[in-house]
Amino acid sequence: MDIATTATAVLSGDRRALAQAITLVESGRADHRAQALALLATLQTSGRQALRIGLSGTPGVGKSTFIEAFGLMLTGSGLRVAVLAVDPSSARSGGSILGDKTRMERLSRDPRAFIRPSPAQTQLGGVARRSREAVALCEAAGFDVVLIETVGVGQSETVVAEISDLFVLLLAPAGGDELQGVKRGIMEMADLILVNKADGELKPAALRTVADYAGALQLLRRRPQDPADFPKAMPVSALTGLCLAEAWDQMQTLATWRRQQGHWASRRAAQARHWFEEEVRRGLLAALIADPARTTLARLGSSVAKGDLTPEAAAAEMLRLMGRG
Repeated sequence: MDIATTATAVLSGDRRALAQAITLVESGRADHRAQALALLATLQTSGRQALRIGLSGTPGVGKSTFIEAFGLMLTGSGLRVAVLAVDPSSARSGGSILGDKTRMERLSRDPRAFIRPSPAQTQLGGVARRSREAVALCEAAGFDVVLIETVGVGQSETVVAEISDLFVLLLAPAGGDELQGVKRGIMEMADLILVNKADGELKPAALRTVADYAGALQLLRRRPQDPADFPKAMPVSALTGLCLAEAWDQMQTLATWRRQQGHWASRRAAQARHWFEEEVRRGLLAALIADPARTTLARLGSSVAKGDLTPEAAAAEMLRLMGRG
């Protein structure tokens, strides 16, 4: 890949070049990684920023349906929208269905939208390993809003908050345990809670669920980066469009407030530092399983499996041999 040519194409909004660039950053090959770093460094000078919205929710809550309806509303108002959808990967084969374009058929045909499904692979926290870099590529391509749809696994899915400006949690009405709001984890990270399927026979249940969550949110300590009335809960319907525009208004209100108060820039700086440290951790782990450390790692692992060493003692020995103990 010619880095300069690809960078120019991405900056011009070329969707094919953007797709190829994301494929490059997701590749595990060493030569591709070097090219990806060069491409990202070149595009960083563009200075473009999009509103990054992380969106999570339990399976079956209607994330894809919501994103399609929400995305079409945004493109209808003249905005360019990128959707980065993360699909769960099989623990056996490592494969993923990657069917988000099929589930968002209308949005996938919209010339102002771009949908990219990616496999979660072994990455925990609901996002793919290179989701942050894919977001940066979409920003460089000139998209106004980037929606990051997580795999939807539950309370531990908080990594998306480290790559987004706003974190939206989508819930279903009458799902049981309406007091999830008092628990730490994913609820504590949410900036906006949207109770989907507020239509038809489920609408009364959805409104009750919103009231339950609104009350639970009052028990959480207010975060300094939020105005007094955030986080908040709202009903929405991806089917009828109920309150989609109002939800977008709330997202813009919160984003604007954070920019004016200086929290936007400090949040992005903290996120950049987080991913720097994460890359260092990944590099150290890769060094552990590379030659010549692989032989030592296998030997100590065998000793642990046989019961000759405890996991803690074996880990301490491995770190000592690497000069870090």
